[in-house]
Amino acid sequence: MRLFALNASRAFGESVAAAIGVDLDAHEERAFEDGEHKARPLVSVRGADAYVIQSLHGGPDESPNDKLVRLLFFLAALRENGAARVTAVVPYLAYARKDRQTKPRDPVTTRYVAQLFEAVGVDRVMTLEVHNVVAFQNAFRCQSVHLDLRSVFLDRAAALAGGDIVVASPDPGGVKRAQLFREALEARIGRPVGQAFMEKRRSAGVVSGDLLVGEVAGARVLVVDDIIASGGTMTRAAQACRAHGAADVRALAAHGLFTGHAAETLADPVLSGIVVSDTVPPFRLGGEARDRVEIVSAAPAVAKAISRLSGGGSISGLAGPMD
Repeated sequence: MRLFALNASRAFGESVAAAIGVDLDAHEERAFEDGEHKARPLVSVRGADAYVIQSLHGGPDESPNDKLVRLLFFLAALRENGAARVTAVVPYLAYARKDRQTKPRDPVTTRYVAQLFEAVGVDRVMTLEVHNVVAFQNAFRCQSVHLDLRSVFLDRAAALAGGDIVVASPDPGGVKRAQLFREALEARIGRPVGQAFMEKRRSAGVVSGDLLVGEVAGARVLVVDDIIASGGTMTRAAQACRAHGAADVRALAAHGLFTGHAAETLADPVLSGIVVSDTVPPFRLGGEARDRVEIVSAAPAVAKAISRLSGGGSISGLAGPMD
């Protein structure tokens, strides 16, 4: 096995490598004065089972487009130099939210990104908690591996599950995600967990809908989602839960983008805490906002998946708690 992490995701890659018990393989990245770049492995990859880690969030130094092109070129170089199998490990997959046409003549960007990976000869793409797992799996013709919230946050959620607890989705589209997480949490703590979801409609960037379905009075509510961007969806759901008598509301999301006015939005005490993974470093937050965010590492889950795949083991349990 060869394990690489491009420079923009070096810290996460080192955590994955440490969890596997290996070192990252050496590579070189060079930038040229005209803005072009190149990257190459510094070890032989001929006949290797190669894994490349690169998260495709924007910033702090490169856009999602920069990171995507660098990743694609490096993956292609591995194939060019004889790698037997190439896996792109993309903890945060850019453009995964645009998976269908919602307006006339809309792009379906998730499928276009999949076509780019396939064009450079990738055998497999692994990611964590995409916006729509069905759309993700259908977009790719190569093998796709999807790790979800259960593989990262279940232990933390169990530690928060004192007294009555409810798992909620902040919108109808996330109900299945919340349901799977709730069922796993019930199995872990050995008692019932409530469920709820929030009405949400978005048009031209404007969010509306204020109906809350489910009983949350007196309970600790865990609002689970794939992404926190501006934070508006989470705080809106938290406000609804509090208005219906929730004792405590916490946000759990795989990816903390924290864009725009997220720091101000998430400072609202209606949320007792925010838990995200380390797929996206919280570089946009500072001071008190950063102190309110708890980070749970996704590296052990990714390391477990890579170890199973490299060893020819079963990946049937990768969508849920890791054995």
